[in-house]
Formats: sequence, structure tokens, C-alpha cells
Amino acid sequence: MNPIVEVKNLCKSFPIERGIFQTYGAVDAVRKISFSISAGEIVALVGESGSGKSTIGRLIQGLIQSSSGEIFLDGKDASSLSSLQRAHLVQTIFQDPYSSLNPKRSVGSILLEAVRQSQTRMDPDEEIAQVQNLLESTGLPKNIFQDYPHQFSGGQRQRIGIARALAMKPKLILADEPVSALDMSTQSQILNLLLQLNSQFGIAYLLISHDLSVVRQVADRVLVIRNGEMVEQGPVSEILSHPKESYTQNLIRAVEALEI
Repeated sequence: MNPIVEVKNLCKSFPIERGIFQTYGAVDAVRKISFSISAGEIVALVGESGSGKSTIGRLIQGLIQSSSGEIFLDGKDASSLSSLQRAHLVQTIFQDPYSSLNPKRSVGSILLEAVRQSQTRMDPDEEIAQVQNLLESTGLPKNIFQDYPHQFSGGQRQRIGIARALAMKPKLILADEPVSALDMSTQSQILNLLLQLNSQFGIAYLLISHDLSVVRQVADRVLVIRNGEMVEQGPVSEILSHPKESYTQNLIRAVEALEI
């Protein structure tokens, strides 16, 4: 069985520009990164700010192009996929649920648009039923069809974002700091929802996070990134309890100091 995501020797450089037409060298944001994610697996990508983890996420999403290396999604070369084909395989849950939702559109219209992109044409009643199933799956009431994002709490907006991602029936959800903008009790609820959906639908996650307590709670494996390079990787219990690399040890100490 093919991995849902397979990354091989991925590199990304950004040019250093001065003025409009002059370029002076380049910054290597990602250097020869390789990893894979299997169906239903939850893999966390951790590292300090500027380590390259968000760039890796954007490369997998197809928002930017790699300088070299390969990305395979469900066994297919990602560079050969259309944006819609990629969207059927990979969806994203964003850090700020409010900014990711169009404030001028109702919840119903946001989810209907996603449903209509997800599969062959359905009649209106089937589309409505599909949206109601999405609301139910994410713990939202079915009577919010005509409501707008500003009428909801941060946790409810994140659930709407998750429902929108589910509409495409993806095999991978890229969760970029999905609970960092939420209070502690709401964080726990959203993480439990993600675990429930992982168990129910077998969706794989790539979790980008600086919060090691979140990583410890939900992830199966962890990839530690420093300056665009893979420092170490392995099962969460092993890496976070017995890190081999000094960078990982310092990262854990820094997070523990903030929690005291």
C-alpha cells in the first residue's frame, strides 16, 4: 500500500532580493527532507520558529514549488496533479479559524461550496443532507445554516473549518497550529474531535505545532526540524521522553520552562 504522503529529498530555497531586479544569493528554508505518512497516521512536525516546518506544509499543499526533490500524494507525483485533484487528497485546518472563513458568507454557503467541489453533481436535497452530516460529524447544531462566522466562538469556528475540510473527503489533513488560538478547555475539545475523526474516517494528519503537550497527546510519530533539516524522528513517546539530539533536548527544556 502506498503512503498517503511521501516526501523525498525535498529542498526549498528563497532568493535574497535587493531592489527590483537584483538578487543576492538564496536562503535554504528546507534541505533534503524525507519522510512518509501512512493512512490514518498522525505525524507531528516540530521545531523553533523559522525552522522550516511551515514551508514544508506549504510545499505539500502546493502553495509554493520546491527547488528540488519529490512529493507523492497517494502514490501520485504531486507535480502532475491539478489543484482540484490535490484538494481531494489534502485539506488544511488553519491556525486562525476566523480569518480562514469568509465573513460575508453563511456557514451553509461555505459548506455547500465545499460539498459541490467534492464529488459529482447532487440534487439540492442531497447537498443539504451532506452539509447536515458534516455539521453533525463535527459537533455543530444543524440549525446554523443561515448564520455567519462572526456569530460563533473560536472553537465553533474551528469546527466549521474542520467540517469544510471534511467535505472534500481528504486522505490527509494538514493541521497548522490548529488549537494555538483557542483557550485550554476548547483546545482539548478540538483535539478530541480530531482524534475521533481520525478513528472514524482513517484520515491521516500532518500536525505542525510548537506545543509539545499537544504533540504528545495526539501524534504517533514526531519529526524534529532545525534550520530546514531533519534532526531526528521517531515515535512520540521515544523522542519526547528520550531525545538523542541536543537540539531536541533544548527544545523540550525550553517548552517545559514556559509551562512552569
